[in-house]
Amino acid sequence: MPRIDSFLRLVAEQSASDLHISAGVVPTIRHDGKLRKLPFRILSEMETSRLLLEILTPEQRQQLASDHEFDFVYPLPGVARFRASYAHQARGLTGVFRVISERIPSLDELRVPPAIRRLTELTNGLILVTGPTGAGKTTTLAAMINEINQTKARHIITVEDPIEFVHQPIRSLPTQRQVGRHVESFSAALRSALREAPDVLVIGELRDSETIQLALSAAETGVLVFGSLHTNTAATAVDRILDSSPEESREQVRGVLSVLLRAIVAQHLVKRARGEGRIAAFEILLQSYAVSHLIREGKIHQIDALLQSAEHAGSGMLSLDTCLYQFLVKGLIDLDDALSVAKDPEHLRKMASEIPDDA
Repeated sequence: MPRIDSFLRLVAEQSASDLHISAGVVPTIRHDGKLRKLPFRILSEMETSRLLLEILTPEQRQQLASDHEFDFVYPLPGVARFRASYAHQARGLTGVFRVISERIPSLDELRVPPAIRRLTELTNGLILVTGPTGAGKTTTLAAMINEINQTKARHIITVEDPIEFVHQPIRSLPTQRQVGRHVESFSAALRSALREAPDVLVIGELRDSETIQLALSAAETGVLVFGSLHTNTAATAVDRILDSSPEESREQVRGVLSVLLRAIVAQHLVKRARGEGRIAAFEILLQSYAVSHLIREGKIHQIDALLQSAEHAGSGMLSLDTCLYQFLVKGLIDLDDALSVAKDPEHLRKMASEIPDDA
């Protein structure tokens, strides 16, 4: 048995989310968003390399040596699957293992707002799921695709690096491809996918200008495209899309995005009150004439104000601070944890001070 397996079993037993193995430090787990050192010795550079390289094939070791980083999925039968990310750093090799649930959670289990479920009813356009690293974007995306799989007969193609959640055929036909294993690159996979009559196309990460352009092209053909971005808010997601486009075509991209964008779901994980794990707090921007106008006219900075006014009109849109306030009213999270991710902490603090003690 590989020696790393004992650490990974401990991660699963502790219901932690991550294991960090790095030269020069004690093995560390992440539990409810906080790092905790394990009762173990500091790992030497040689010991770390042995732990991490033991589970790689010769081909994977060669790729790590040439690229200086490597992502893959490591299955531990009877325990869990882990998304592993290796890289070189100043002290030597480092590896992070993230637990991947064997079962795809439902939208109900994730307690998503109704507007997110309604997005799975759409048949075309672009839907972005954004948030910082470790915010649960992949889980939310998987739950949305699982909802489509259970309720619709559609051809679903996913392009991922690596494949995390495995979708079995239910009512839909899922085709999952891993970059570096089944296809050379995201762009190559997307070009191929468009020739295979997809109804739904899932892009694990919109990493570069070419991938973004291909995603928009797919949406233009009538495909429902899902993609993820590492941005904290809906407004910054729009900026990222536009800024990644070549300057000479930026205005064209702005016009296309204003028409094709169906929604942006930005999320953050917040520790539950009484230490019951974490819950996702959402910001939801939905397509409307006003949203399209702001994108087309380059007034992205006004999106936050639009969110706050639109949510009061019952549109289904939701600002992050309103979502956090709703969680506070229900006693799901504590104020300090809410303030740590709030857009306007002082305003949220003021709203929280008006919550009745018996709420």
